[in-house]
Order: sequence, then structure tokens, then C-alpha cells
Amino acid sequence: MTLDDTLPRREFCKAAVATGGAAALSACLDRFGDETEPIPAGDGPGAHPQEQHAWNDHVRTDDHGNTLLPRHQLLLYCELPGDGPPTETARERVGAAFDALDDAFAWSNEGLLHSVAYSRAYFERYGSGPAGVDLPRPRPLADFETPTFDEHDLLVHLASDRSTALLAAEEALRGRRDRANDAPVPALTDAVEIADRRTGFVGAGMPRERADGLEGIPDGNPVPEAAPLFTGFVAGFRQNQATEAYVTLEDGAFAGGTTKAVSNWRQRLSDWYDEQTHDERVTELFSPQHAERGLVDGVGESLGDDSGVDAFLDDLGEVAREHGRIGHAQKAARANRDADGDVRLLRRHFESTDDGVASLHFPSLQRDLSAFEAVRRAMNGDDVMDATPAVRQRVNNGILEYVFVRHRGYFLVPPRAKRALPRPAE
Repeated sequence: MTLDDTLPRREFCKAAVATGGAAALSACLDRFGDETEPIPAGDGPGAHPQEQHAWNDHVRTDDHGNTLLPRHQLLLYCELPGDGPPTETARERVGAAFDALDDAFAWSNEGLLHSVAYSRAYFERYGSGPAGVDLPRPRPLADFETPTFDEHDLLVHLASDRSTALLAAEEALRGRRDRANDAPVPALTDAVEIADRRTGFVGAGMPRERADGLEGIPDGNPVPEAAPLFTGFVAGFRQNQATEAYVTLEDGAFAGGTTKAVSNWRQRLSDWYDEQTHDERVTELFSPQHAERGLVDGVGESLGDDSGVDAFLDDLGEVAREHGRIGHAQKAARANRDADGDVRLLRRHFESTDDGVASLHFPSLQRDLSAFEAVRRAMNGDDVMDATPAVRQRVNNGILEYVFVRHRGYFLVPPRAKRALPRPAE
């Protein structure tokens, strides 16, 4: 793919990340190298948080205090060679690569946030799962699902507001350059093979910039300019997200870590935009009560730091019978609260145009994968379908008519000190 250097800066950067490779990095450096502040360097692994998932205090926030994820995102799915446990040499090489990233880049949205996570399949190289961690193999969570299960040994997640930082880190990890941000970085690929590469982005204006001609988006590009996601609304409200402390494992061999579910959803939004009014989209994404009371103005910034969905969780069968449909958020929220009312999942989703298709990457952090599975099953709305024939498996049932899961993987994100090919019971 040749990058069009007439594109606006932000669109050019997104295209570069999607393309990847040395040519994309060189194109960014050639075009923008003298126009931006230097990428801040890191202080080494000892100075960065021991929780790999500790991102919230190191990124931008909006006027309501909601966390704004880094604009550019990259997922690298990796495999170890052969069978059985990794060698000590492989462990040293993996550790050196990630320690070097901590030296090269500040732990921030202007530098590079990153994590490495491990699947059940990886730990079973040792003959058992990780001690004290709820980490099953991924599985279908609805009768109508047929996802491909991602059981790669490692998942590397890179995120930055600076496309050049992300691309430089990737090139170094792949062994195509021996330095990143003027610091030496040994190749991760000296120990593992990168089997799949998936890219994404999130932020106001970015989906609309990429939506023209994209499969899943109707002609005319109706995605609102202010929307950070293809569906046209804001998400990730602070009051509706688990805290990083809540999702952190508190004890055991992997205390300070967390579990991570990563799904990829294909989006088909022609009917979403062409057949639904704004209020109908609000109804199906949030709740019928949100639309009835006019709570969502435009893309939803009027909601502040709380979607308000917790006020509308009672007797969803009666709500569906009255309105003929039900909201995605109100279905899921019923399972996303513990006995004390605390939110269980920390969601960090972002959009993608990989393969020319509008899709959503959905990383979710939680202590136990059972929490993610409970919330996902609540999305099915089985009890609501039992209450009224108006709500069917996909029709009038939240956003299920418009999203189709393609991939799902489950991983353990160890604490930083144990991120290099950990043993099951260190």
C-alpha cells in the first residue's frame, strides 16, 4: 500500500499504522519528523507501574474526567516455536525486548503504553493453567456465535497518540531496526514469531475520516464528526467502568496482574443509520428510557461521566413489552455489577478498518474471565425474548442486529516483573 502524502495529518498517521512496516515509519518521519515535539523517553521498567494495565493516570481525559485511550492501537498475536515450555534463553530475550521499550518510551499516551499477555494454551505448555487465575480457553457465548478462537501464546498490545512511536516500537520488536526513539531495542522475534497483526484507532473524528467506502458503513458516510466510534456515540463513561484497582488480581502468583478478553466484532451499520432515527439508535444502544427522556444529545457528550443506565435496569421484560425493543447497555449492565454495586469490567475498545471492514476490537479487563462471560451472555437478552415476541435473537435486541463476533481470545496480563514468559506458579 502506498501512502497518500496529500492526506491530512491525522488520517495519514492512521493509514501508516494500518499499513505498518519500515516504509510507513519512514513516510511518517519524512513528513512529520521536524514538525512535532520529540517523543518522550522512558525511565526504565523499575520506574513504570508494576501493573501493565495501569494506563488511566497516563493518558488524556475529557472535560468530564472520562479516560481517552491513545488514538493508535496495535495488537500483535505471537507464537513460541515448538512444543513444551520456553527456554531460559527465550525468557531472557523476551524480557530484554520489553525492558528496552520501557527505556525507549515514556509510559504515557505521548510515549508508548504496552502490555504482553498469555493464553491458557501458553500455560498448558507446562501442563497446567496459571495458579489461582480464572483463565479458561475461549468459547462461544451465544447459540448464534461462530468466532475463531485466538489461542496464540502471547498477545502484545501497543498504544500511543504518536503513530511514529507505535511504528518504531513495532519495527524494533520485529528486528527490522535495532533502535527505537534513539534507544537500543533487541528483537522480540529472536524468541517468538508474530502470527497476526491487527490495528485500530479511537477518538472523535477518526471513524468518520476512515468510513468512506468502508464495508459495513452505508453510502454517504453518516458517521458523526464528533463520534469516537462508528456507531456514532461516545462510550467509556467513568462511572460505568471498573477501576484499575478493582480488576487487579490481589493475591497469588500473579498478584498485580489482571485477565484480558479480546474480541473482534464486524459491524454492519447500513440499517443502523438508514433505517433508524437518532432516538431509535439511542434506544437500542442505551435504553428506551434514554430516548423517551431525551437524555442523549448528539453523540452523547451530554451524559457527562455516567451513561445513566443504572437507573433503568428493573423489569426489562416490561420495558420491552412497552417499547417493542430493549437497549444494549441496560442488558449488559445487569451482569456488570457486583453485590456492592461496583462495576466489574474495564472496557478499552477501539475501532478498526483492517481488511477494509468496519470492525470493533473489544479488550476487556477483569479479575475473572467468568465476569466477562456473564456480561456477554447478558447481552443475549434471553429473558427479554421470553417476555415478548417483539424482541428476537437479533431484532429489537440491543445492537445484536449490527455486530457479529469474528474472534475471541482470553489472556492473563502478568505484573511487569513476571511479564517475560512466566511459569504457571512463579
